[in-house]
Amino acid sequence: MSDAFNLSAVTREDSGKGASRRLRRENGVPAIVYGGKAGGNDRKPTSITLKSNELNKLLESEAFYSSIINLTVDGKDEQVILKDLQRHPAKNMIWHADFLRVSKNSKIKAHVPLHFINEEKCKGVKIGGGIISHQLTSLDIICSAGDLPEFIEVDVIDLELGGVIHLTDLKMPKGVEIQALTHGEEHDTSVVSVNAPKIAPAGDEEEETAGE
Repeated sequence: MSDAFNLSAVTREDSGKGASRRLRRENGVPAIVYGGKAGGNDRKPTSITLKSNELNKLLESEAFYSSIINLTVDGKDEQVILKDLQRHPAKNMIWHADFLRVSKNSKIKAHVPLHFINEEKCKGVKIGGGIISHQLTSLDIICSAGDLPEFIEVDVIDLELGGVIHLTDLKMPKGVEIQALTHGEEHDTSVVSVNAPKIAPAGDEEEETAGE
């Protein structure tokens, strides 16, 4: 996990569509922070306002989506992770953001990207002439917030033609488990495979030749 990101916000008293529209016109993004405990009791959700340009800058980093964020609300710091992001369907605008309060020992569910390495050196491609096919590009995991990885690495160098890497084949960081596998072995789906290239039927080639 990389160094935490820093994001500032202020509490928001106004609610409703009209108030949210005003915020967006003023370069603000409505958001909410929820979860966590204080004095043994569940903390109440807090409506906040973020600066659009500050948030957009952080969103350029893939790691922001799967890292602990230092969120400063009215001068007070707390640790959160991004749980949901709503975008405008037509414009390049962030419509709303949800953040979950965490501590390093908090057990959380998160969505992280998969990074595939050594694709150009893959045996099934280099020797077998196959084509790499990704069945998954991201993964739902369960871990402590302090163990949250930015991504999961998938090494395909030894994958041969016709070979498949399944969820159970992935090398997971310590303390991190795959959410799907907690539901049973039948959820051990494929992640990436090397398939033989499709060859056009002989009839198609004859038709193309005749057309020429």
